[in-house]
Amino acid sequence: MIATLNLPRVLRVGGGSSSDLPLVLAQLGIKRPLVVTDPFVRSCGFFDHICGSISSLLSEDAIFSECVPDPTTDSVRAGLLHLDAASYDGLIAIGGGSAMDTAKAMAAMQGLPEPMRQYKVPYSLDRGLPIVAIPTTAGTGSEATRFAVITDTETQEKMLWVGLALMPVAALVDFELTMQMPYRLTADTGLDTLCHALEAFVSRKSNGFTDPIALAAMRAVVQFLPRACADPSDREAREAMMLAANQGGVAFANASVTLIHGMSRPIGAHYHVPHGMSNAMLLPAVTEWSIDGAPAKYAHAARHMGFADSTSRDAVACSALVEGLHRLCQDLSVPSPQSYGINRDDWVDSLQLMAEQALASGSPVNNPRIPTQDEIVILYERAWTAT
Repeated sequence: MIATLNLPRVLRVGGGSSSDLPLVLAQLGIKRPLVVTDPFVRSCGFFDHICGSISSLLSEDAIFSECVPDPTTDSVRAGLLHLDAASYDGLIAIGGGSAMDTAKAMAAMQGLPEPMRQYKVPYSLDRGLPIVAIPTTAGTGSEATRFAVITDTETQEKMLWVGLALMPVAALVDFELTMQMPYRLTADTGLDTLCHALEAFVSRKSNGFTDPIALAAMRAVVQFLPRACADPSDREAREAMMLAANQGGVAFANASVTLIHGMSRPIGAHYHVPHGMSNAMLLPAVTEWSIDGAPAKYAHAARHMGFADSTSRDAVACSALVEGLHRLCQDLSVPSPQSYGINRDDWVDSLQLMAEQALASGSPVNNPRIPTQDEIVILYERAWTAT
C-alpha cells in the first residue's frame, strides 16, 4: 500500500517558537496577513507579544477575533466578510482547534460560492490562502492536518472538510502558550490527542510512517496528561503534551481517525459537548467494541501505553486497555452523556440521526471493525451512562 503523506512546509516545535512568526512570514513571502483568533486568546498577554513585532498587525483591522467554539457556517461567513474587506495575502490562526478550523475554512472558501455544505466530504478543497497556525491548546493537532470541522448553522450537522487548502503552510508549536490552560480544557484536549493517536494506529489507513508517531503520542498522554491536569505549571508535562498533540495531528492526518470521531461529531453538534470531551465519552466503549477487528494492534497499543505487561497475551492486553481507558477517563472526571446533563428522551430521539451522520462523515469505514447504522445506535446507548 502506498501511503500519501501531507505535512506543513515549516514546523517549529519548542518553547518560544511563536516568537519566530516574523521570520516565518518573511520566509513564506506573506506581507499582509489577517490574524484569526477568539476573544479569550485576544485578551491574553501572549497575543500582543506574538503580534506586536509585526507592523501590519498593529491595526485592529488586521485581526478577526470573533471565532466561536465549534465554528459554524455563520461564524465562518463573518470571518469571510472581514477577509474580503482588504487584500490580505495569508492568515495567522492563533488559538485552539476552533480558531484554526475557522481560519482554514476562511482560507479555502474565499471566492467560492455558497452554500458551504457543498464542500463537505467527499469534496476536496485544495486551493486557498496560506495559513500559519499557532496552537494555544495541546490537543487538536489541527496545525498539522488537512481537515476542518464546521457546523452547518441551518442543519446542525458537523461537516468534515478535507483538502490541501486546509493544511497550514507553517506551524509554530509553542508549549509555553498552554501554561494557563484550565483543568477541564487540559483534560479534554489531551484526551482528544489520545483518540487521534489510538485511532490513527488502528485505522485501516495506518502505515509505517504514522504508527511510531501515534505510539509515541499515546504513551506521552498516559504519562503526562494527569500531571499537566494536576499541576498547570509543570513545564515538562506541558511540553510533552504539546508535542504529543502535534504528533497525534500528524498521525491522524496521514492515517485518518475512525469510529470514535465519526460518532463524536454528532454529539457535539446536537448537544454542544466540547469536542475532546465527546470523544472521551466514547473512547472506552467504542474501543472495546472495535478490538475484534485488530486485536494485535490494540494489544500492542496497550503494552506501549503501560496498561499491559510486555509479556501479556493479546487478549489480556486488550482487556487491560479497556480497563485502563475507563480508569483514565474516570481519573480525569470525564462525564457520561447522562451526567453531562443531556435529556434522556432527546438522546434517544436523536440516536438514528446521529448514527446516520456518523456514517456520512466517512470516518467509520476506517475503523478496524466497520459498524452498521444499527450497531452505532447500540454504541450510543452503551455510552449513555458509561465512561
